[in-house]
Amino acid sequence: MTPEIEAAFAAIRDEYGPGSIDRVERMLDANPRDRDPLQKQAKWIMPGISRKPWHDRYEHPEIAPVVRAFEAGHAAIREELAEAWAERRGRFSDYEHYLVRQEDWQALYLYRAGKPVLESEPLVPTAFRILQETAVDTERICPLLESHFSTLLPGAAIAPHCDLWNFSINLHLAVDIPEGCGISVAGESRRWTEGECLLFDYSFEHEAWNHGDRPRTCLLVDLWHPETTVPERRALTSLVTEVRRLTGEA
Repeated sequence: MTPEIEAAFAAIRDEYGPGSIDRVERMLDANPRDRDPLQKQAKWIMPGISRKPWHDRYEHPEIAPVVRAFEAGHAAIREELAEAWAERRGRFSDYEHYLVRQEDWQALYLYRAGKPVLESEPLVPTAFRILQETAVDTERICPLLESHFSTLLPGAAIAPHCDLWNFSINLHLAVDIPEGCGISVAGESRRWTEGECLLFDYSFEHEAWNHGDRPRTCLLVDLWHPETTVPERRALTSLVTEVRRLTGEA
């Protein structure tokens, strides 16, 4: 660890107690061979978090209010998104996934680089407001990641992959879903149901596809995994921020 990370960790232990971030420190020393094989490509797996690929959308008291708010706002979100796609297409960008640009995967960001993307608020005000009130203001959103409308064009596919870690969880609000679309996580395939959310741990290998005849759009929100604690979240934020600074990703 760098002196900056050691200093940040020491300050958190002083505030919350000597054992408050043990799992984070164990994560840094963990042997990748001890993880689930379907998480083998993830960079970090924090011990003590349930090895559970799919989560019921209402099972976590911390996340359920976010889910319910987005589902309640689905009709307005879908209408505003359709208007933005038709009239402000230039605001969407090719999605870059680990520096690989995919032209048939389009994104409109609401939250990125640790802060809301204010330019998107006039385009999709309902989604922006719900995200701000239920996830950003409440600090349920993982500031290390993002929220965006994810649009797969007809014929597009996202190849099987693992994301970086298991200490955040991915929420998908199904905004506009044609026939022929699906997602598989840890070998279990599911379909999106318009107006409902899916929750999954994306450290497990997953993929998605659009075999339909029109774009498929979900609103993605990266949330802290509900099994993490406040001091762990602070330590993880300090850790990843410093690693990104050192590697030039910040």
